[in-house]
Amino acid sequence: MVPVTFPTDKPLDFVAIGRLCIDLNANEINRPMEETMTFTKYVGGSPANIAIGMSRLDMKSAFIGKVADDQMGRFIVQYLHNNGIDTSGVLTDRTGAVTGLAFTEIKSPEDCSILMYRDNVADLKLEPGEVDEALIASSKVLLVSGTALAKSPSREAVLLALRYARKHGTKVIFDIDYRPYTWTNPQETAIYYHAAAEKSDIIIGTREEFDMLEQFDGNDERNDQVTASQWFSHHAEIVVIKHGKEGSIAYAKDGSSHRGSIFPAKVIKTFGAGDSYAAGFIYGLMQGWEISRSMEFGSACASIVISSHSCSDAMPKLEQVEAFMRQFKQA
Repeated sequence: MVPVTFPTDKPLDFVAIGRLCIDLNANEINRPMEETMTFTKYVGGSPANIAIGMSRLDMKSAFIGKVADDQMGRFIVQYLHNNGIDTSGVLTDRTGAVTGLAFTEIKSPEDCSILMYRDNVADLKLEPGEVDEALIASSKVLLVSGTALAKSPSREAVLLALRYARKHGTKVIFDIDYRPYTWTNPQETAIYYHAAAEKSDIIIGTREEFDMLEQFDGNDERNDQVTASQWFSHHAEIVVIKHGKEGSIAYAKDGSSHRGSIFPAKVIKTFGAGDSYAAGFIYGLMQGWEISRSMEFGSACASIVISSHSCSDAMPKLEQVEAFMRQFKQA
């Protein structure tokens, strides 16, 4: 059985909305940030990484967002363009907002952290009137990132994008992407996450992220099946709950649950795993694959990215993922 049916009459495969920022990844790994002297610049932001991952997998992709009127903003737009992503929906802020920065610390493969600068960032300045309805209408999928719901006017822009997607039959994927430093309080987080989840066809998050979403839902035991089932009464067809090293479980509306294979990796850092997994998983579903096969493909993508220094630059191409999977299946 095909788990999700995607529109076939739309010219664009995938459009994402949300955070566009810069990752500055430590070059001196296995040491604390205080002792790190040099960093390498990459495009960052969860929805940006996923869009890049989808484009690398030969899916026609676009982005809706806002960048600062500075050198970093221009770098982001050019990078997306160079990766085959339609940037017609990416606007430049003229209010003096800045580009968000994420400095990464790589003490060890198990001990990685991110130092974020998110004050007055351009990506949260996207106005509802700046959301391109035609771009969403022409896409099979809209991916919404939870961080874009943290502040106005971005949160209203995202909620409007969700309305456009439902209006035009575009499938909605909600990547919860909880970043506590972006939000004012947990209650606000739960309210806006609920508003997005109720309109989504596929919801992806960690167990901890779903806990933020469910603060008022009475799931005190944090039961995955209870979590998944409540969203099936809305639009959800698949709910993916990630448990770190223990892997992920995908719950489908037909009552089935699925686990994907996990591939070994020479881990350099842990961040980027969720974004690459999401890109691979979504790609598989859009090919009409079964859920477990899509999860396996997503896991392979994640293993490739956590074995690399970057996130966006390491997003693999289709032939790279296939070769990686063959290598370990033949071993």
